[in-house]
Amino acid sequence: MSHPATPPAIPFFLARTTPDGQQCDAWPEQPLLVSLEQGGIDWPSSCRNGSCRSCIGLLAEGQVRYAIDWPGLTPEERASGYVLPCVAHPLSDVVLEMSAI
Repeated sequence: MSHPATPPAIPFFLARTTPDGQQCDAWPEQPLLVSLEQGGIDWPSSCRNGSCRSCIGLLAEGQVRYAIDWPGLTPEERASGYVLPCVAHPLSDVVLEMSAI
């Protein structure tokens, strides 16, 4: 009796930015900001450790996990879907909207 082959794990996801519609590969083992930069997408940043908030954006679609226990977001911002791409790792395809905060 043969068993169906297990589909290979997806090694990366897609990150898309709005409103410009750019997209790039988003690797789960690195922060979204690094993936955006490697994909040629210009995204604001400064500290790269989750405290300055320069890179804040709205996660319009998808899921992320954080590399640190509590990134520099208020509970209200987190509940509203804001993320800090410098310390957020993708768990799925994502759509990021540049924030006006």
